[in-house]
Amino acid sequence: MDKTVEIVILAMVAAFLGLRLYSVLGRRAEHEERPVQPRFEPKGDGAKRPVAPEIPNSQSGAVPPRVMVPGVTPAIERGLKEIAAIDKRFDTLAFLDSAKAAYRMVLEAFWKGDRDALAHLCDRDVLEGFNAAIDAREAAGERVANRLIRIEEATIVAAALQGTTARITVRFLADIAAVTRDADGVMIAGSLDDAVEAHDLWTFSRDTGSSSPDWLLDETDEG
Repeated sequence: MDKTVEIVILAMVAAFLGLRLYSVLGRRAEHEERPVQPRFEPKGDGAKRPVAPEIPNSQSGAVPPRVMVPGVTPAIERGLKEIAAIDKRFDTLAFLDSAKAAYRMVLEAFWKGDRDALAHLCDRDVLEGFNAAIDAREAAGERVANRLIRIEEATIVAAALQGTTARITVRFLADIAAVTRDADGVMIAGSLDDAVEAHDLWTFSRDTGSSSPDWLLDETDEG
């Protein structure tokens, strides 16, 4: 195949994957299998990045967003209702679906050392932590070939509205195949055949006073 054609095809594939990577939180789940067309808005440097599509709310005559999910505590229920009261497009089930997508995207971007992708998904403090870990890995001449096999559970364990900032903590239970290789590609740790069970607590936040619909990962922990 002509080298020019190969480059064009690879560019098209990379562009498609990029569109799937950014701005995944805050979107309403399309359980009826209806296609959603993303909106695009220019950044200051002329580049374009996808933002969440317009989401119908109860005032528009559409079906009102779902707020409650089974099994939440009264404190979590209160927090979700406070967030929904100020953010009319908030939908708990859609948020959970998008949080799972973000979990996969952040992990894969971190494993690949994709700092640009992480910058669109994480706040400053979390981004600095990820970048420091990537720097240490690169300095050691190591690379990871991890794979997220499945997300077993994604459960909201905390929700609160702090001023205009909505914060929701999700507990993820996932199976991950972890492999570390040296600069020569030799496996030095892990196995792709044996999955490791990961328990993570990730907190996502959004300024409800902002015109941006994006949620960012602003805290990570084990749990």
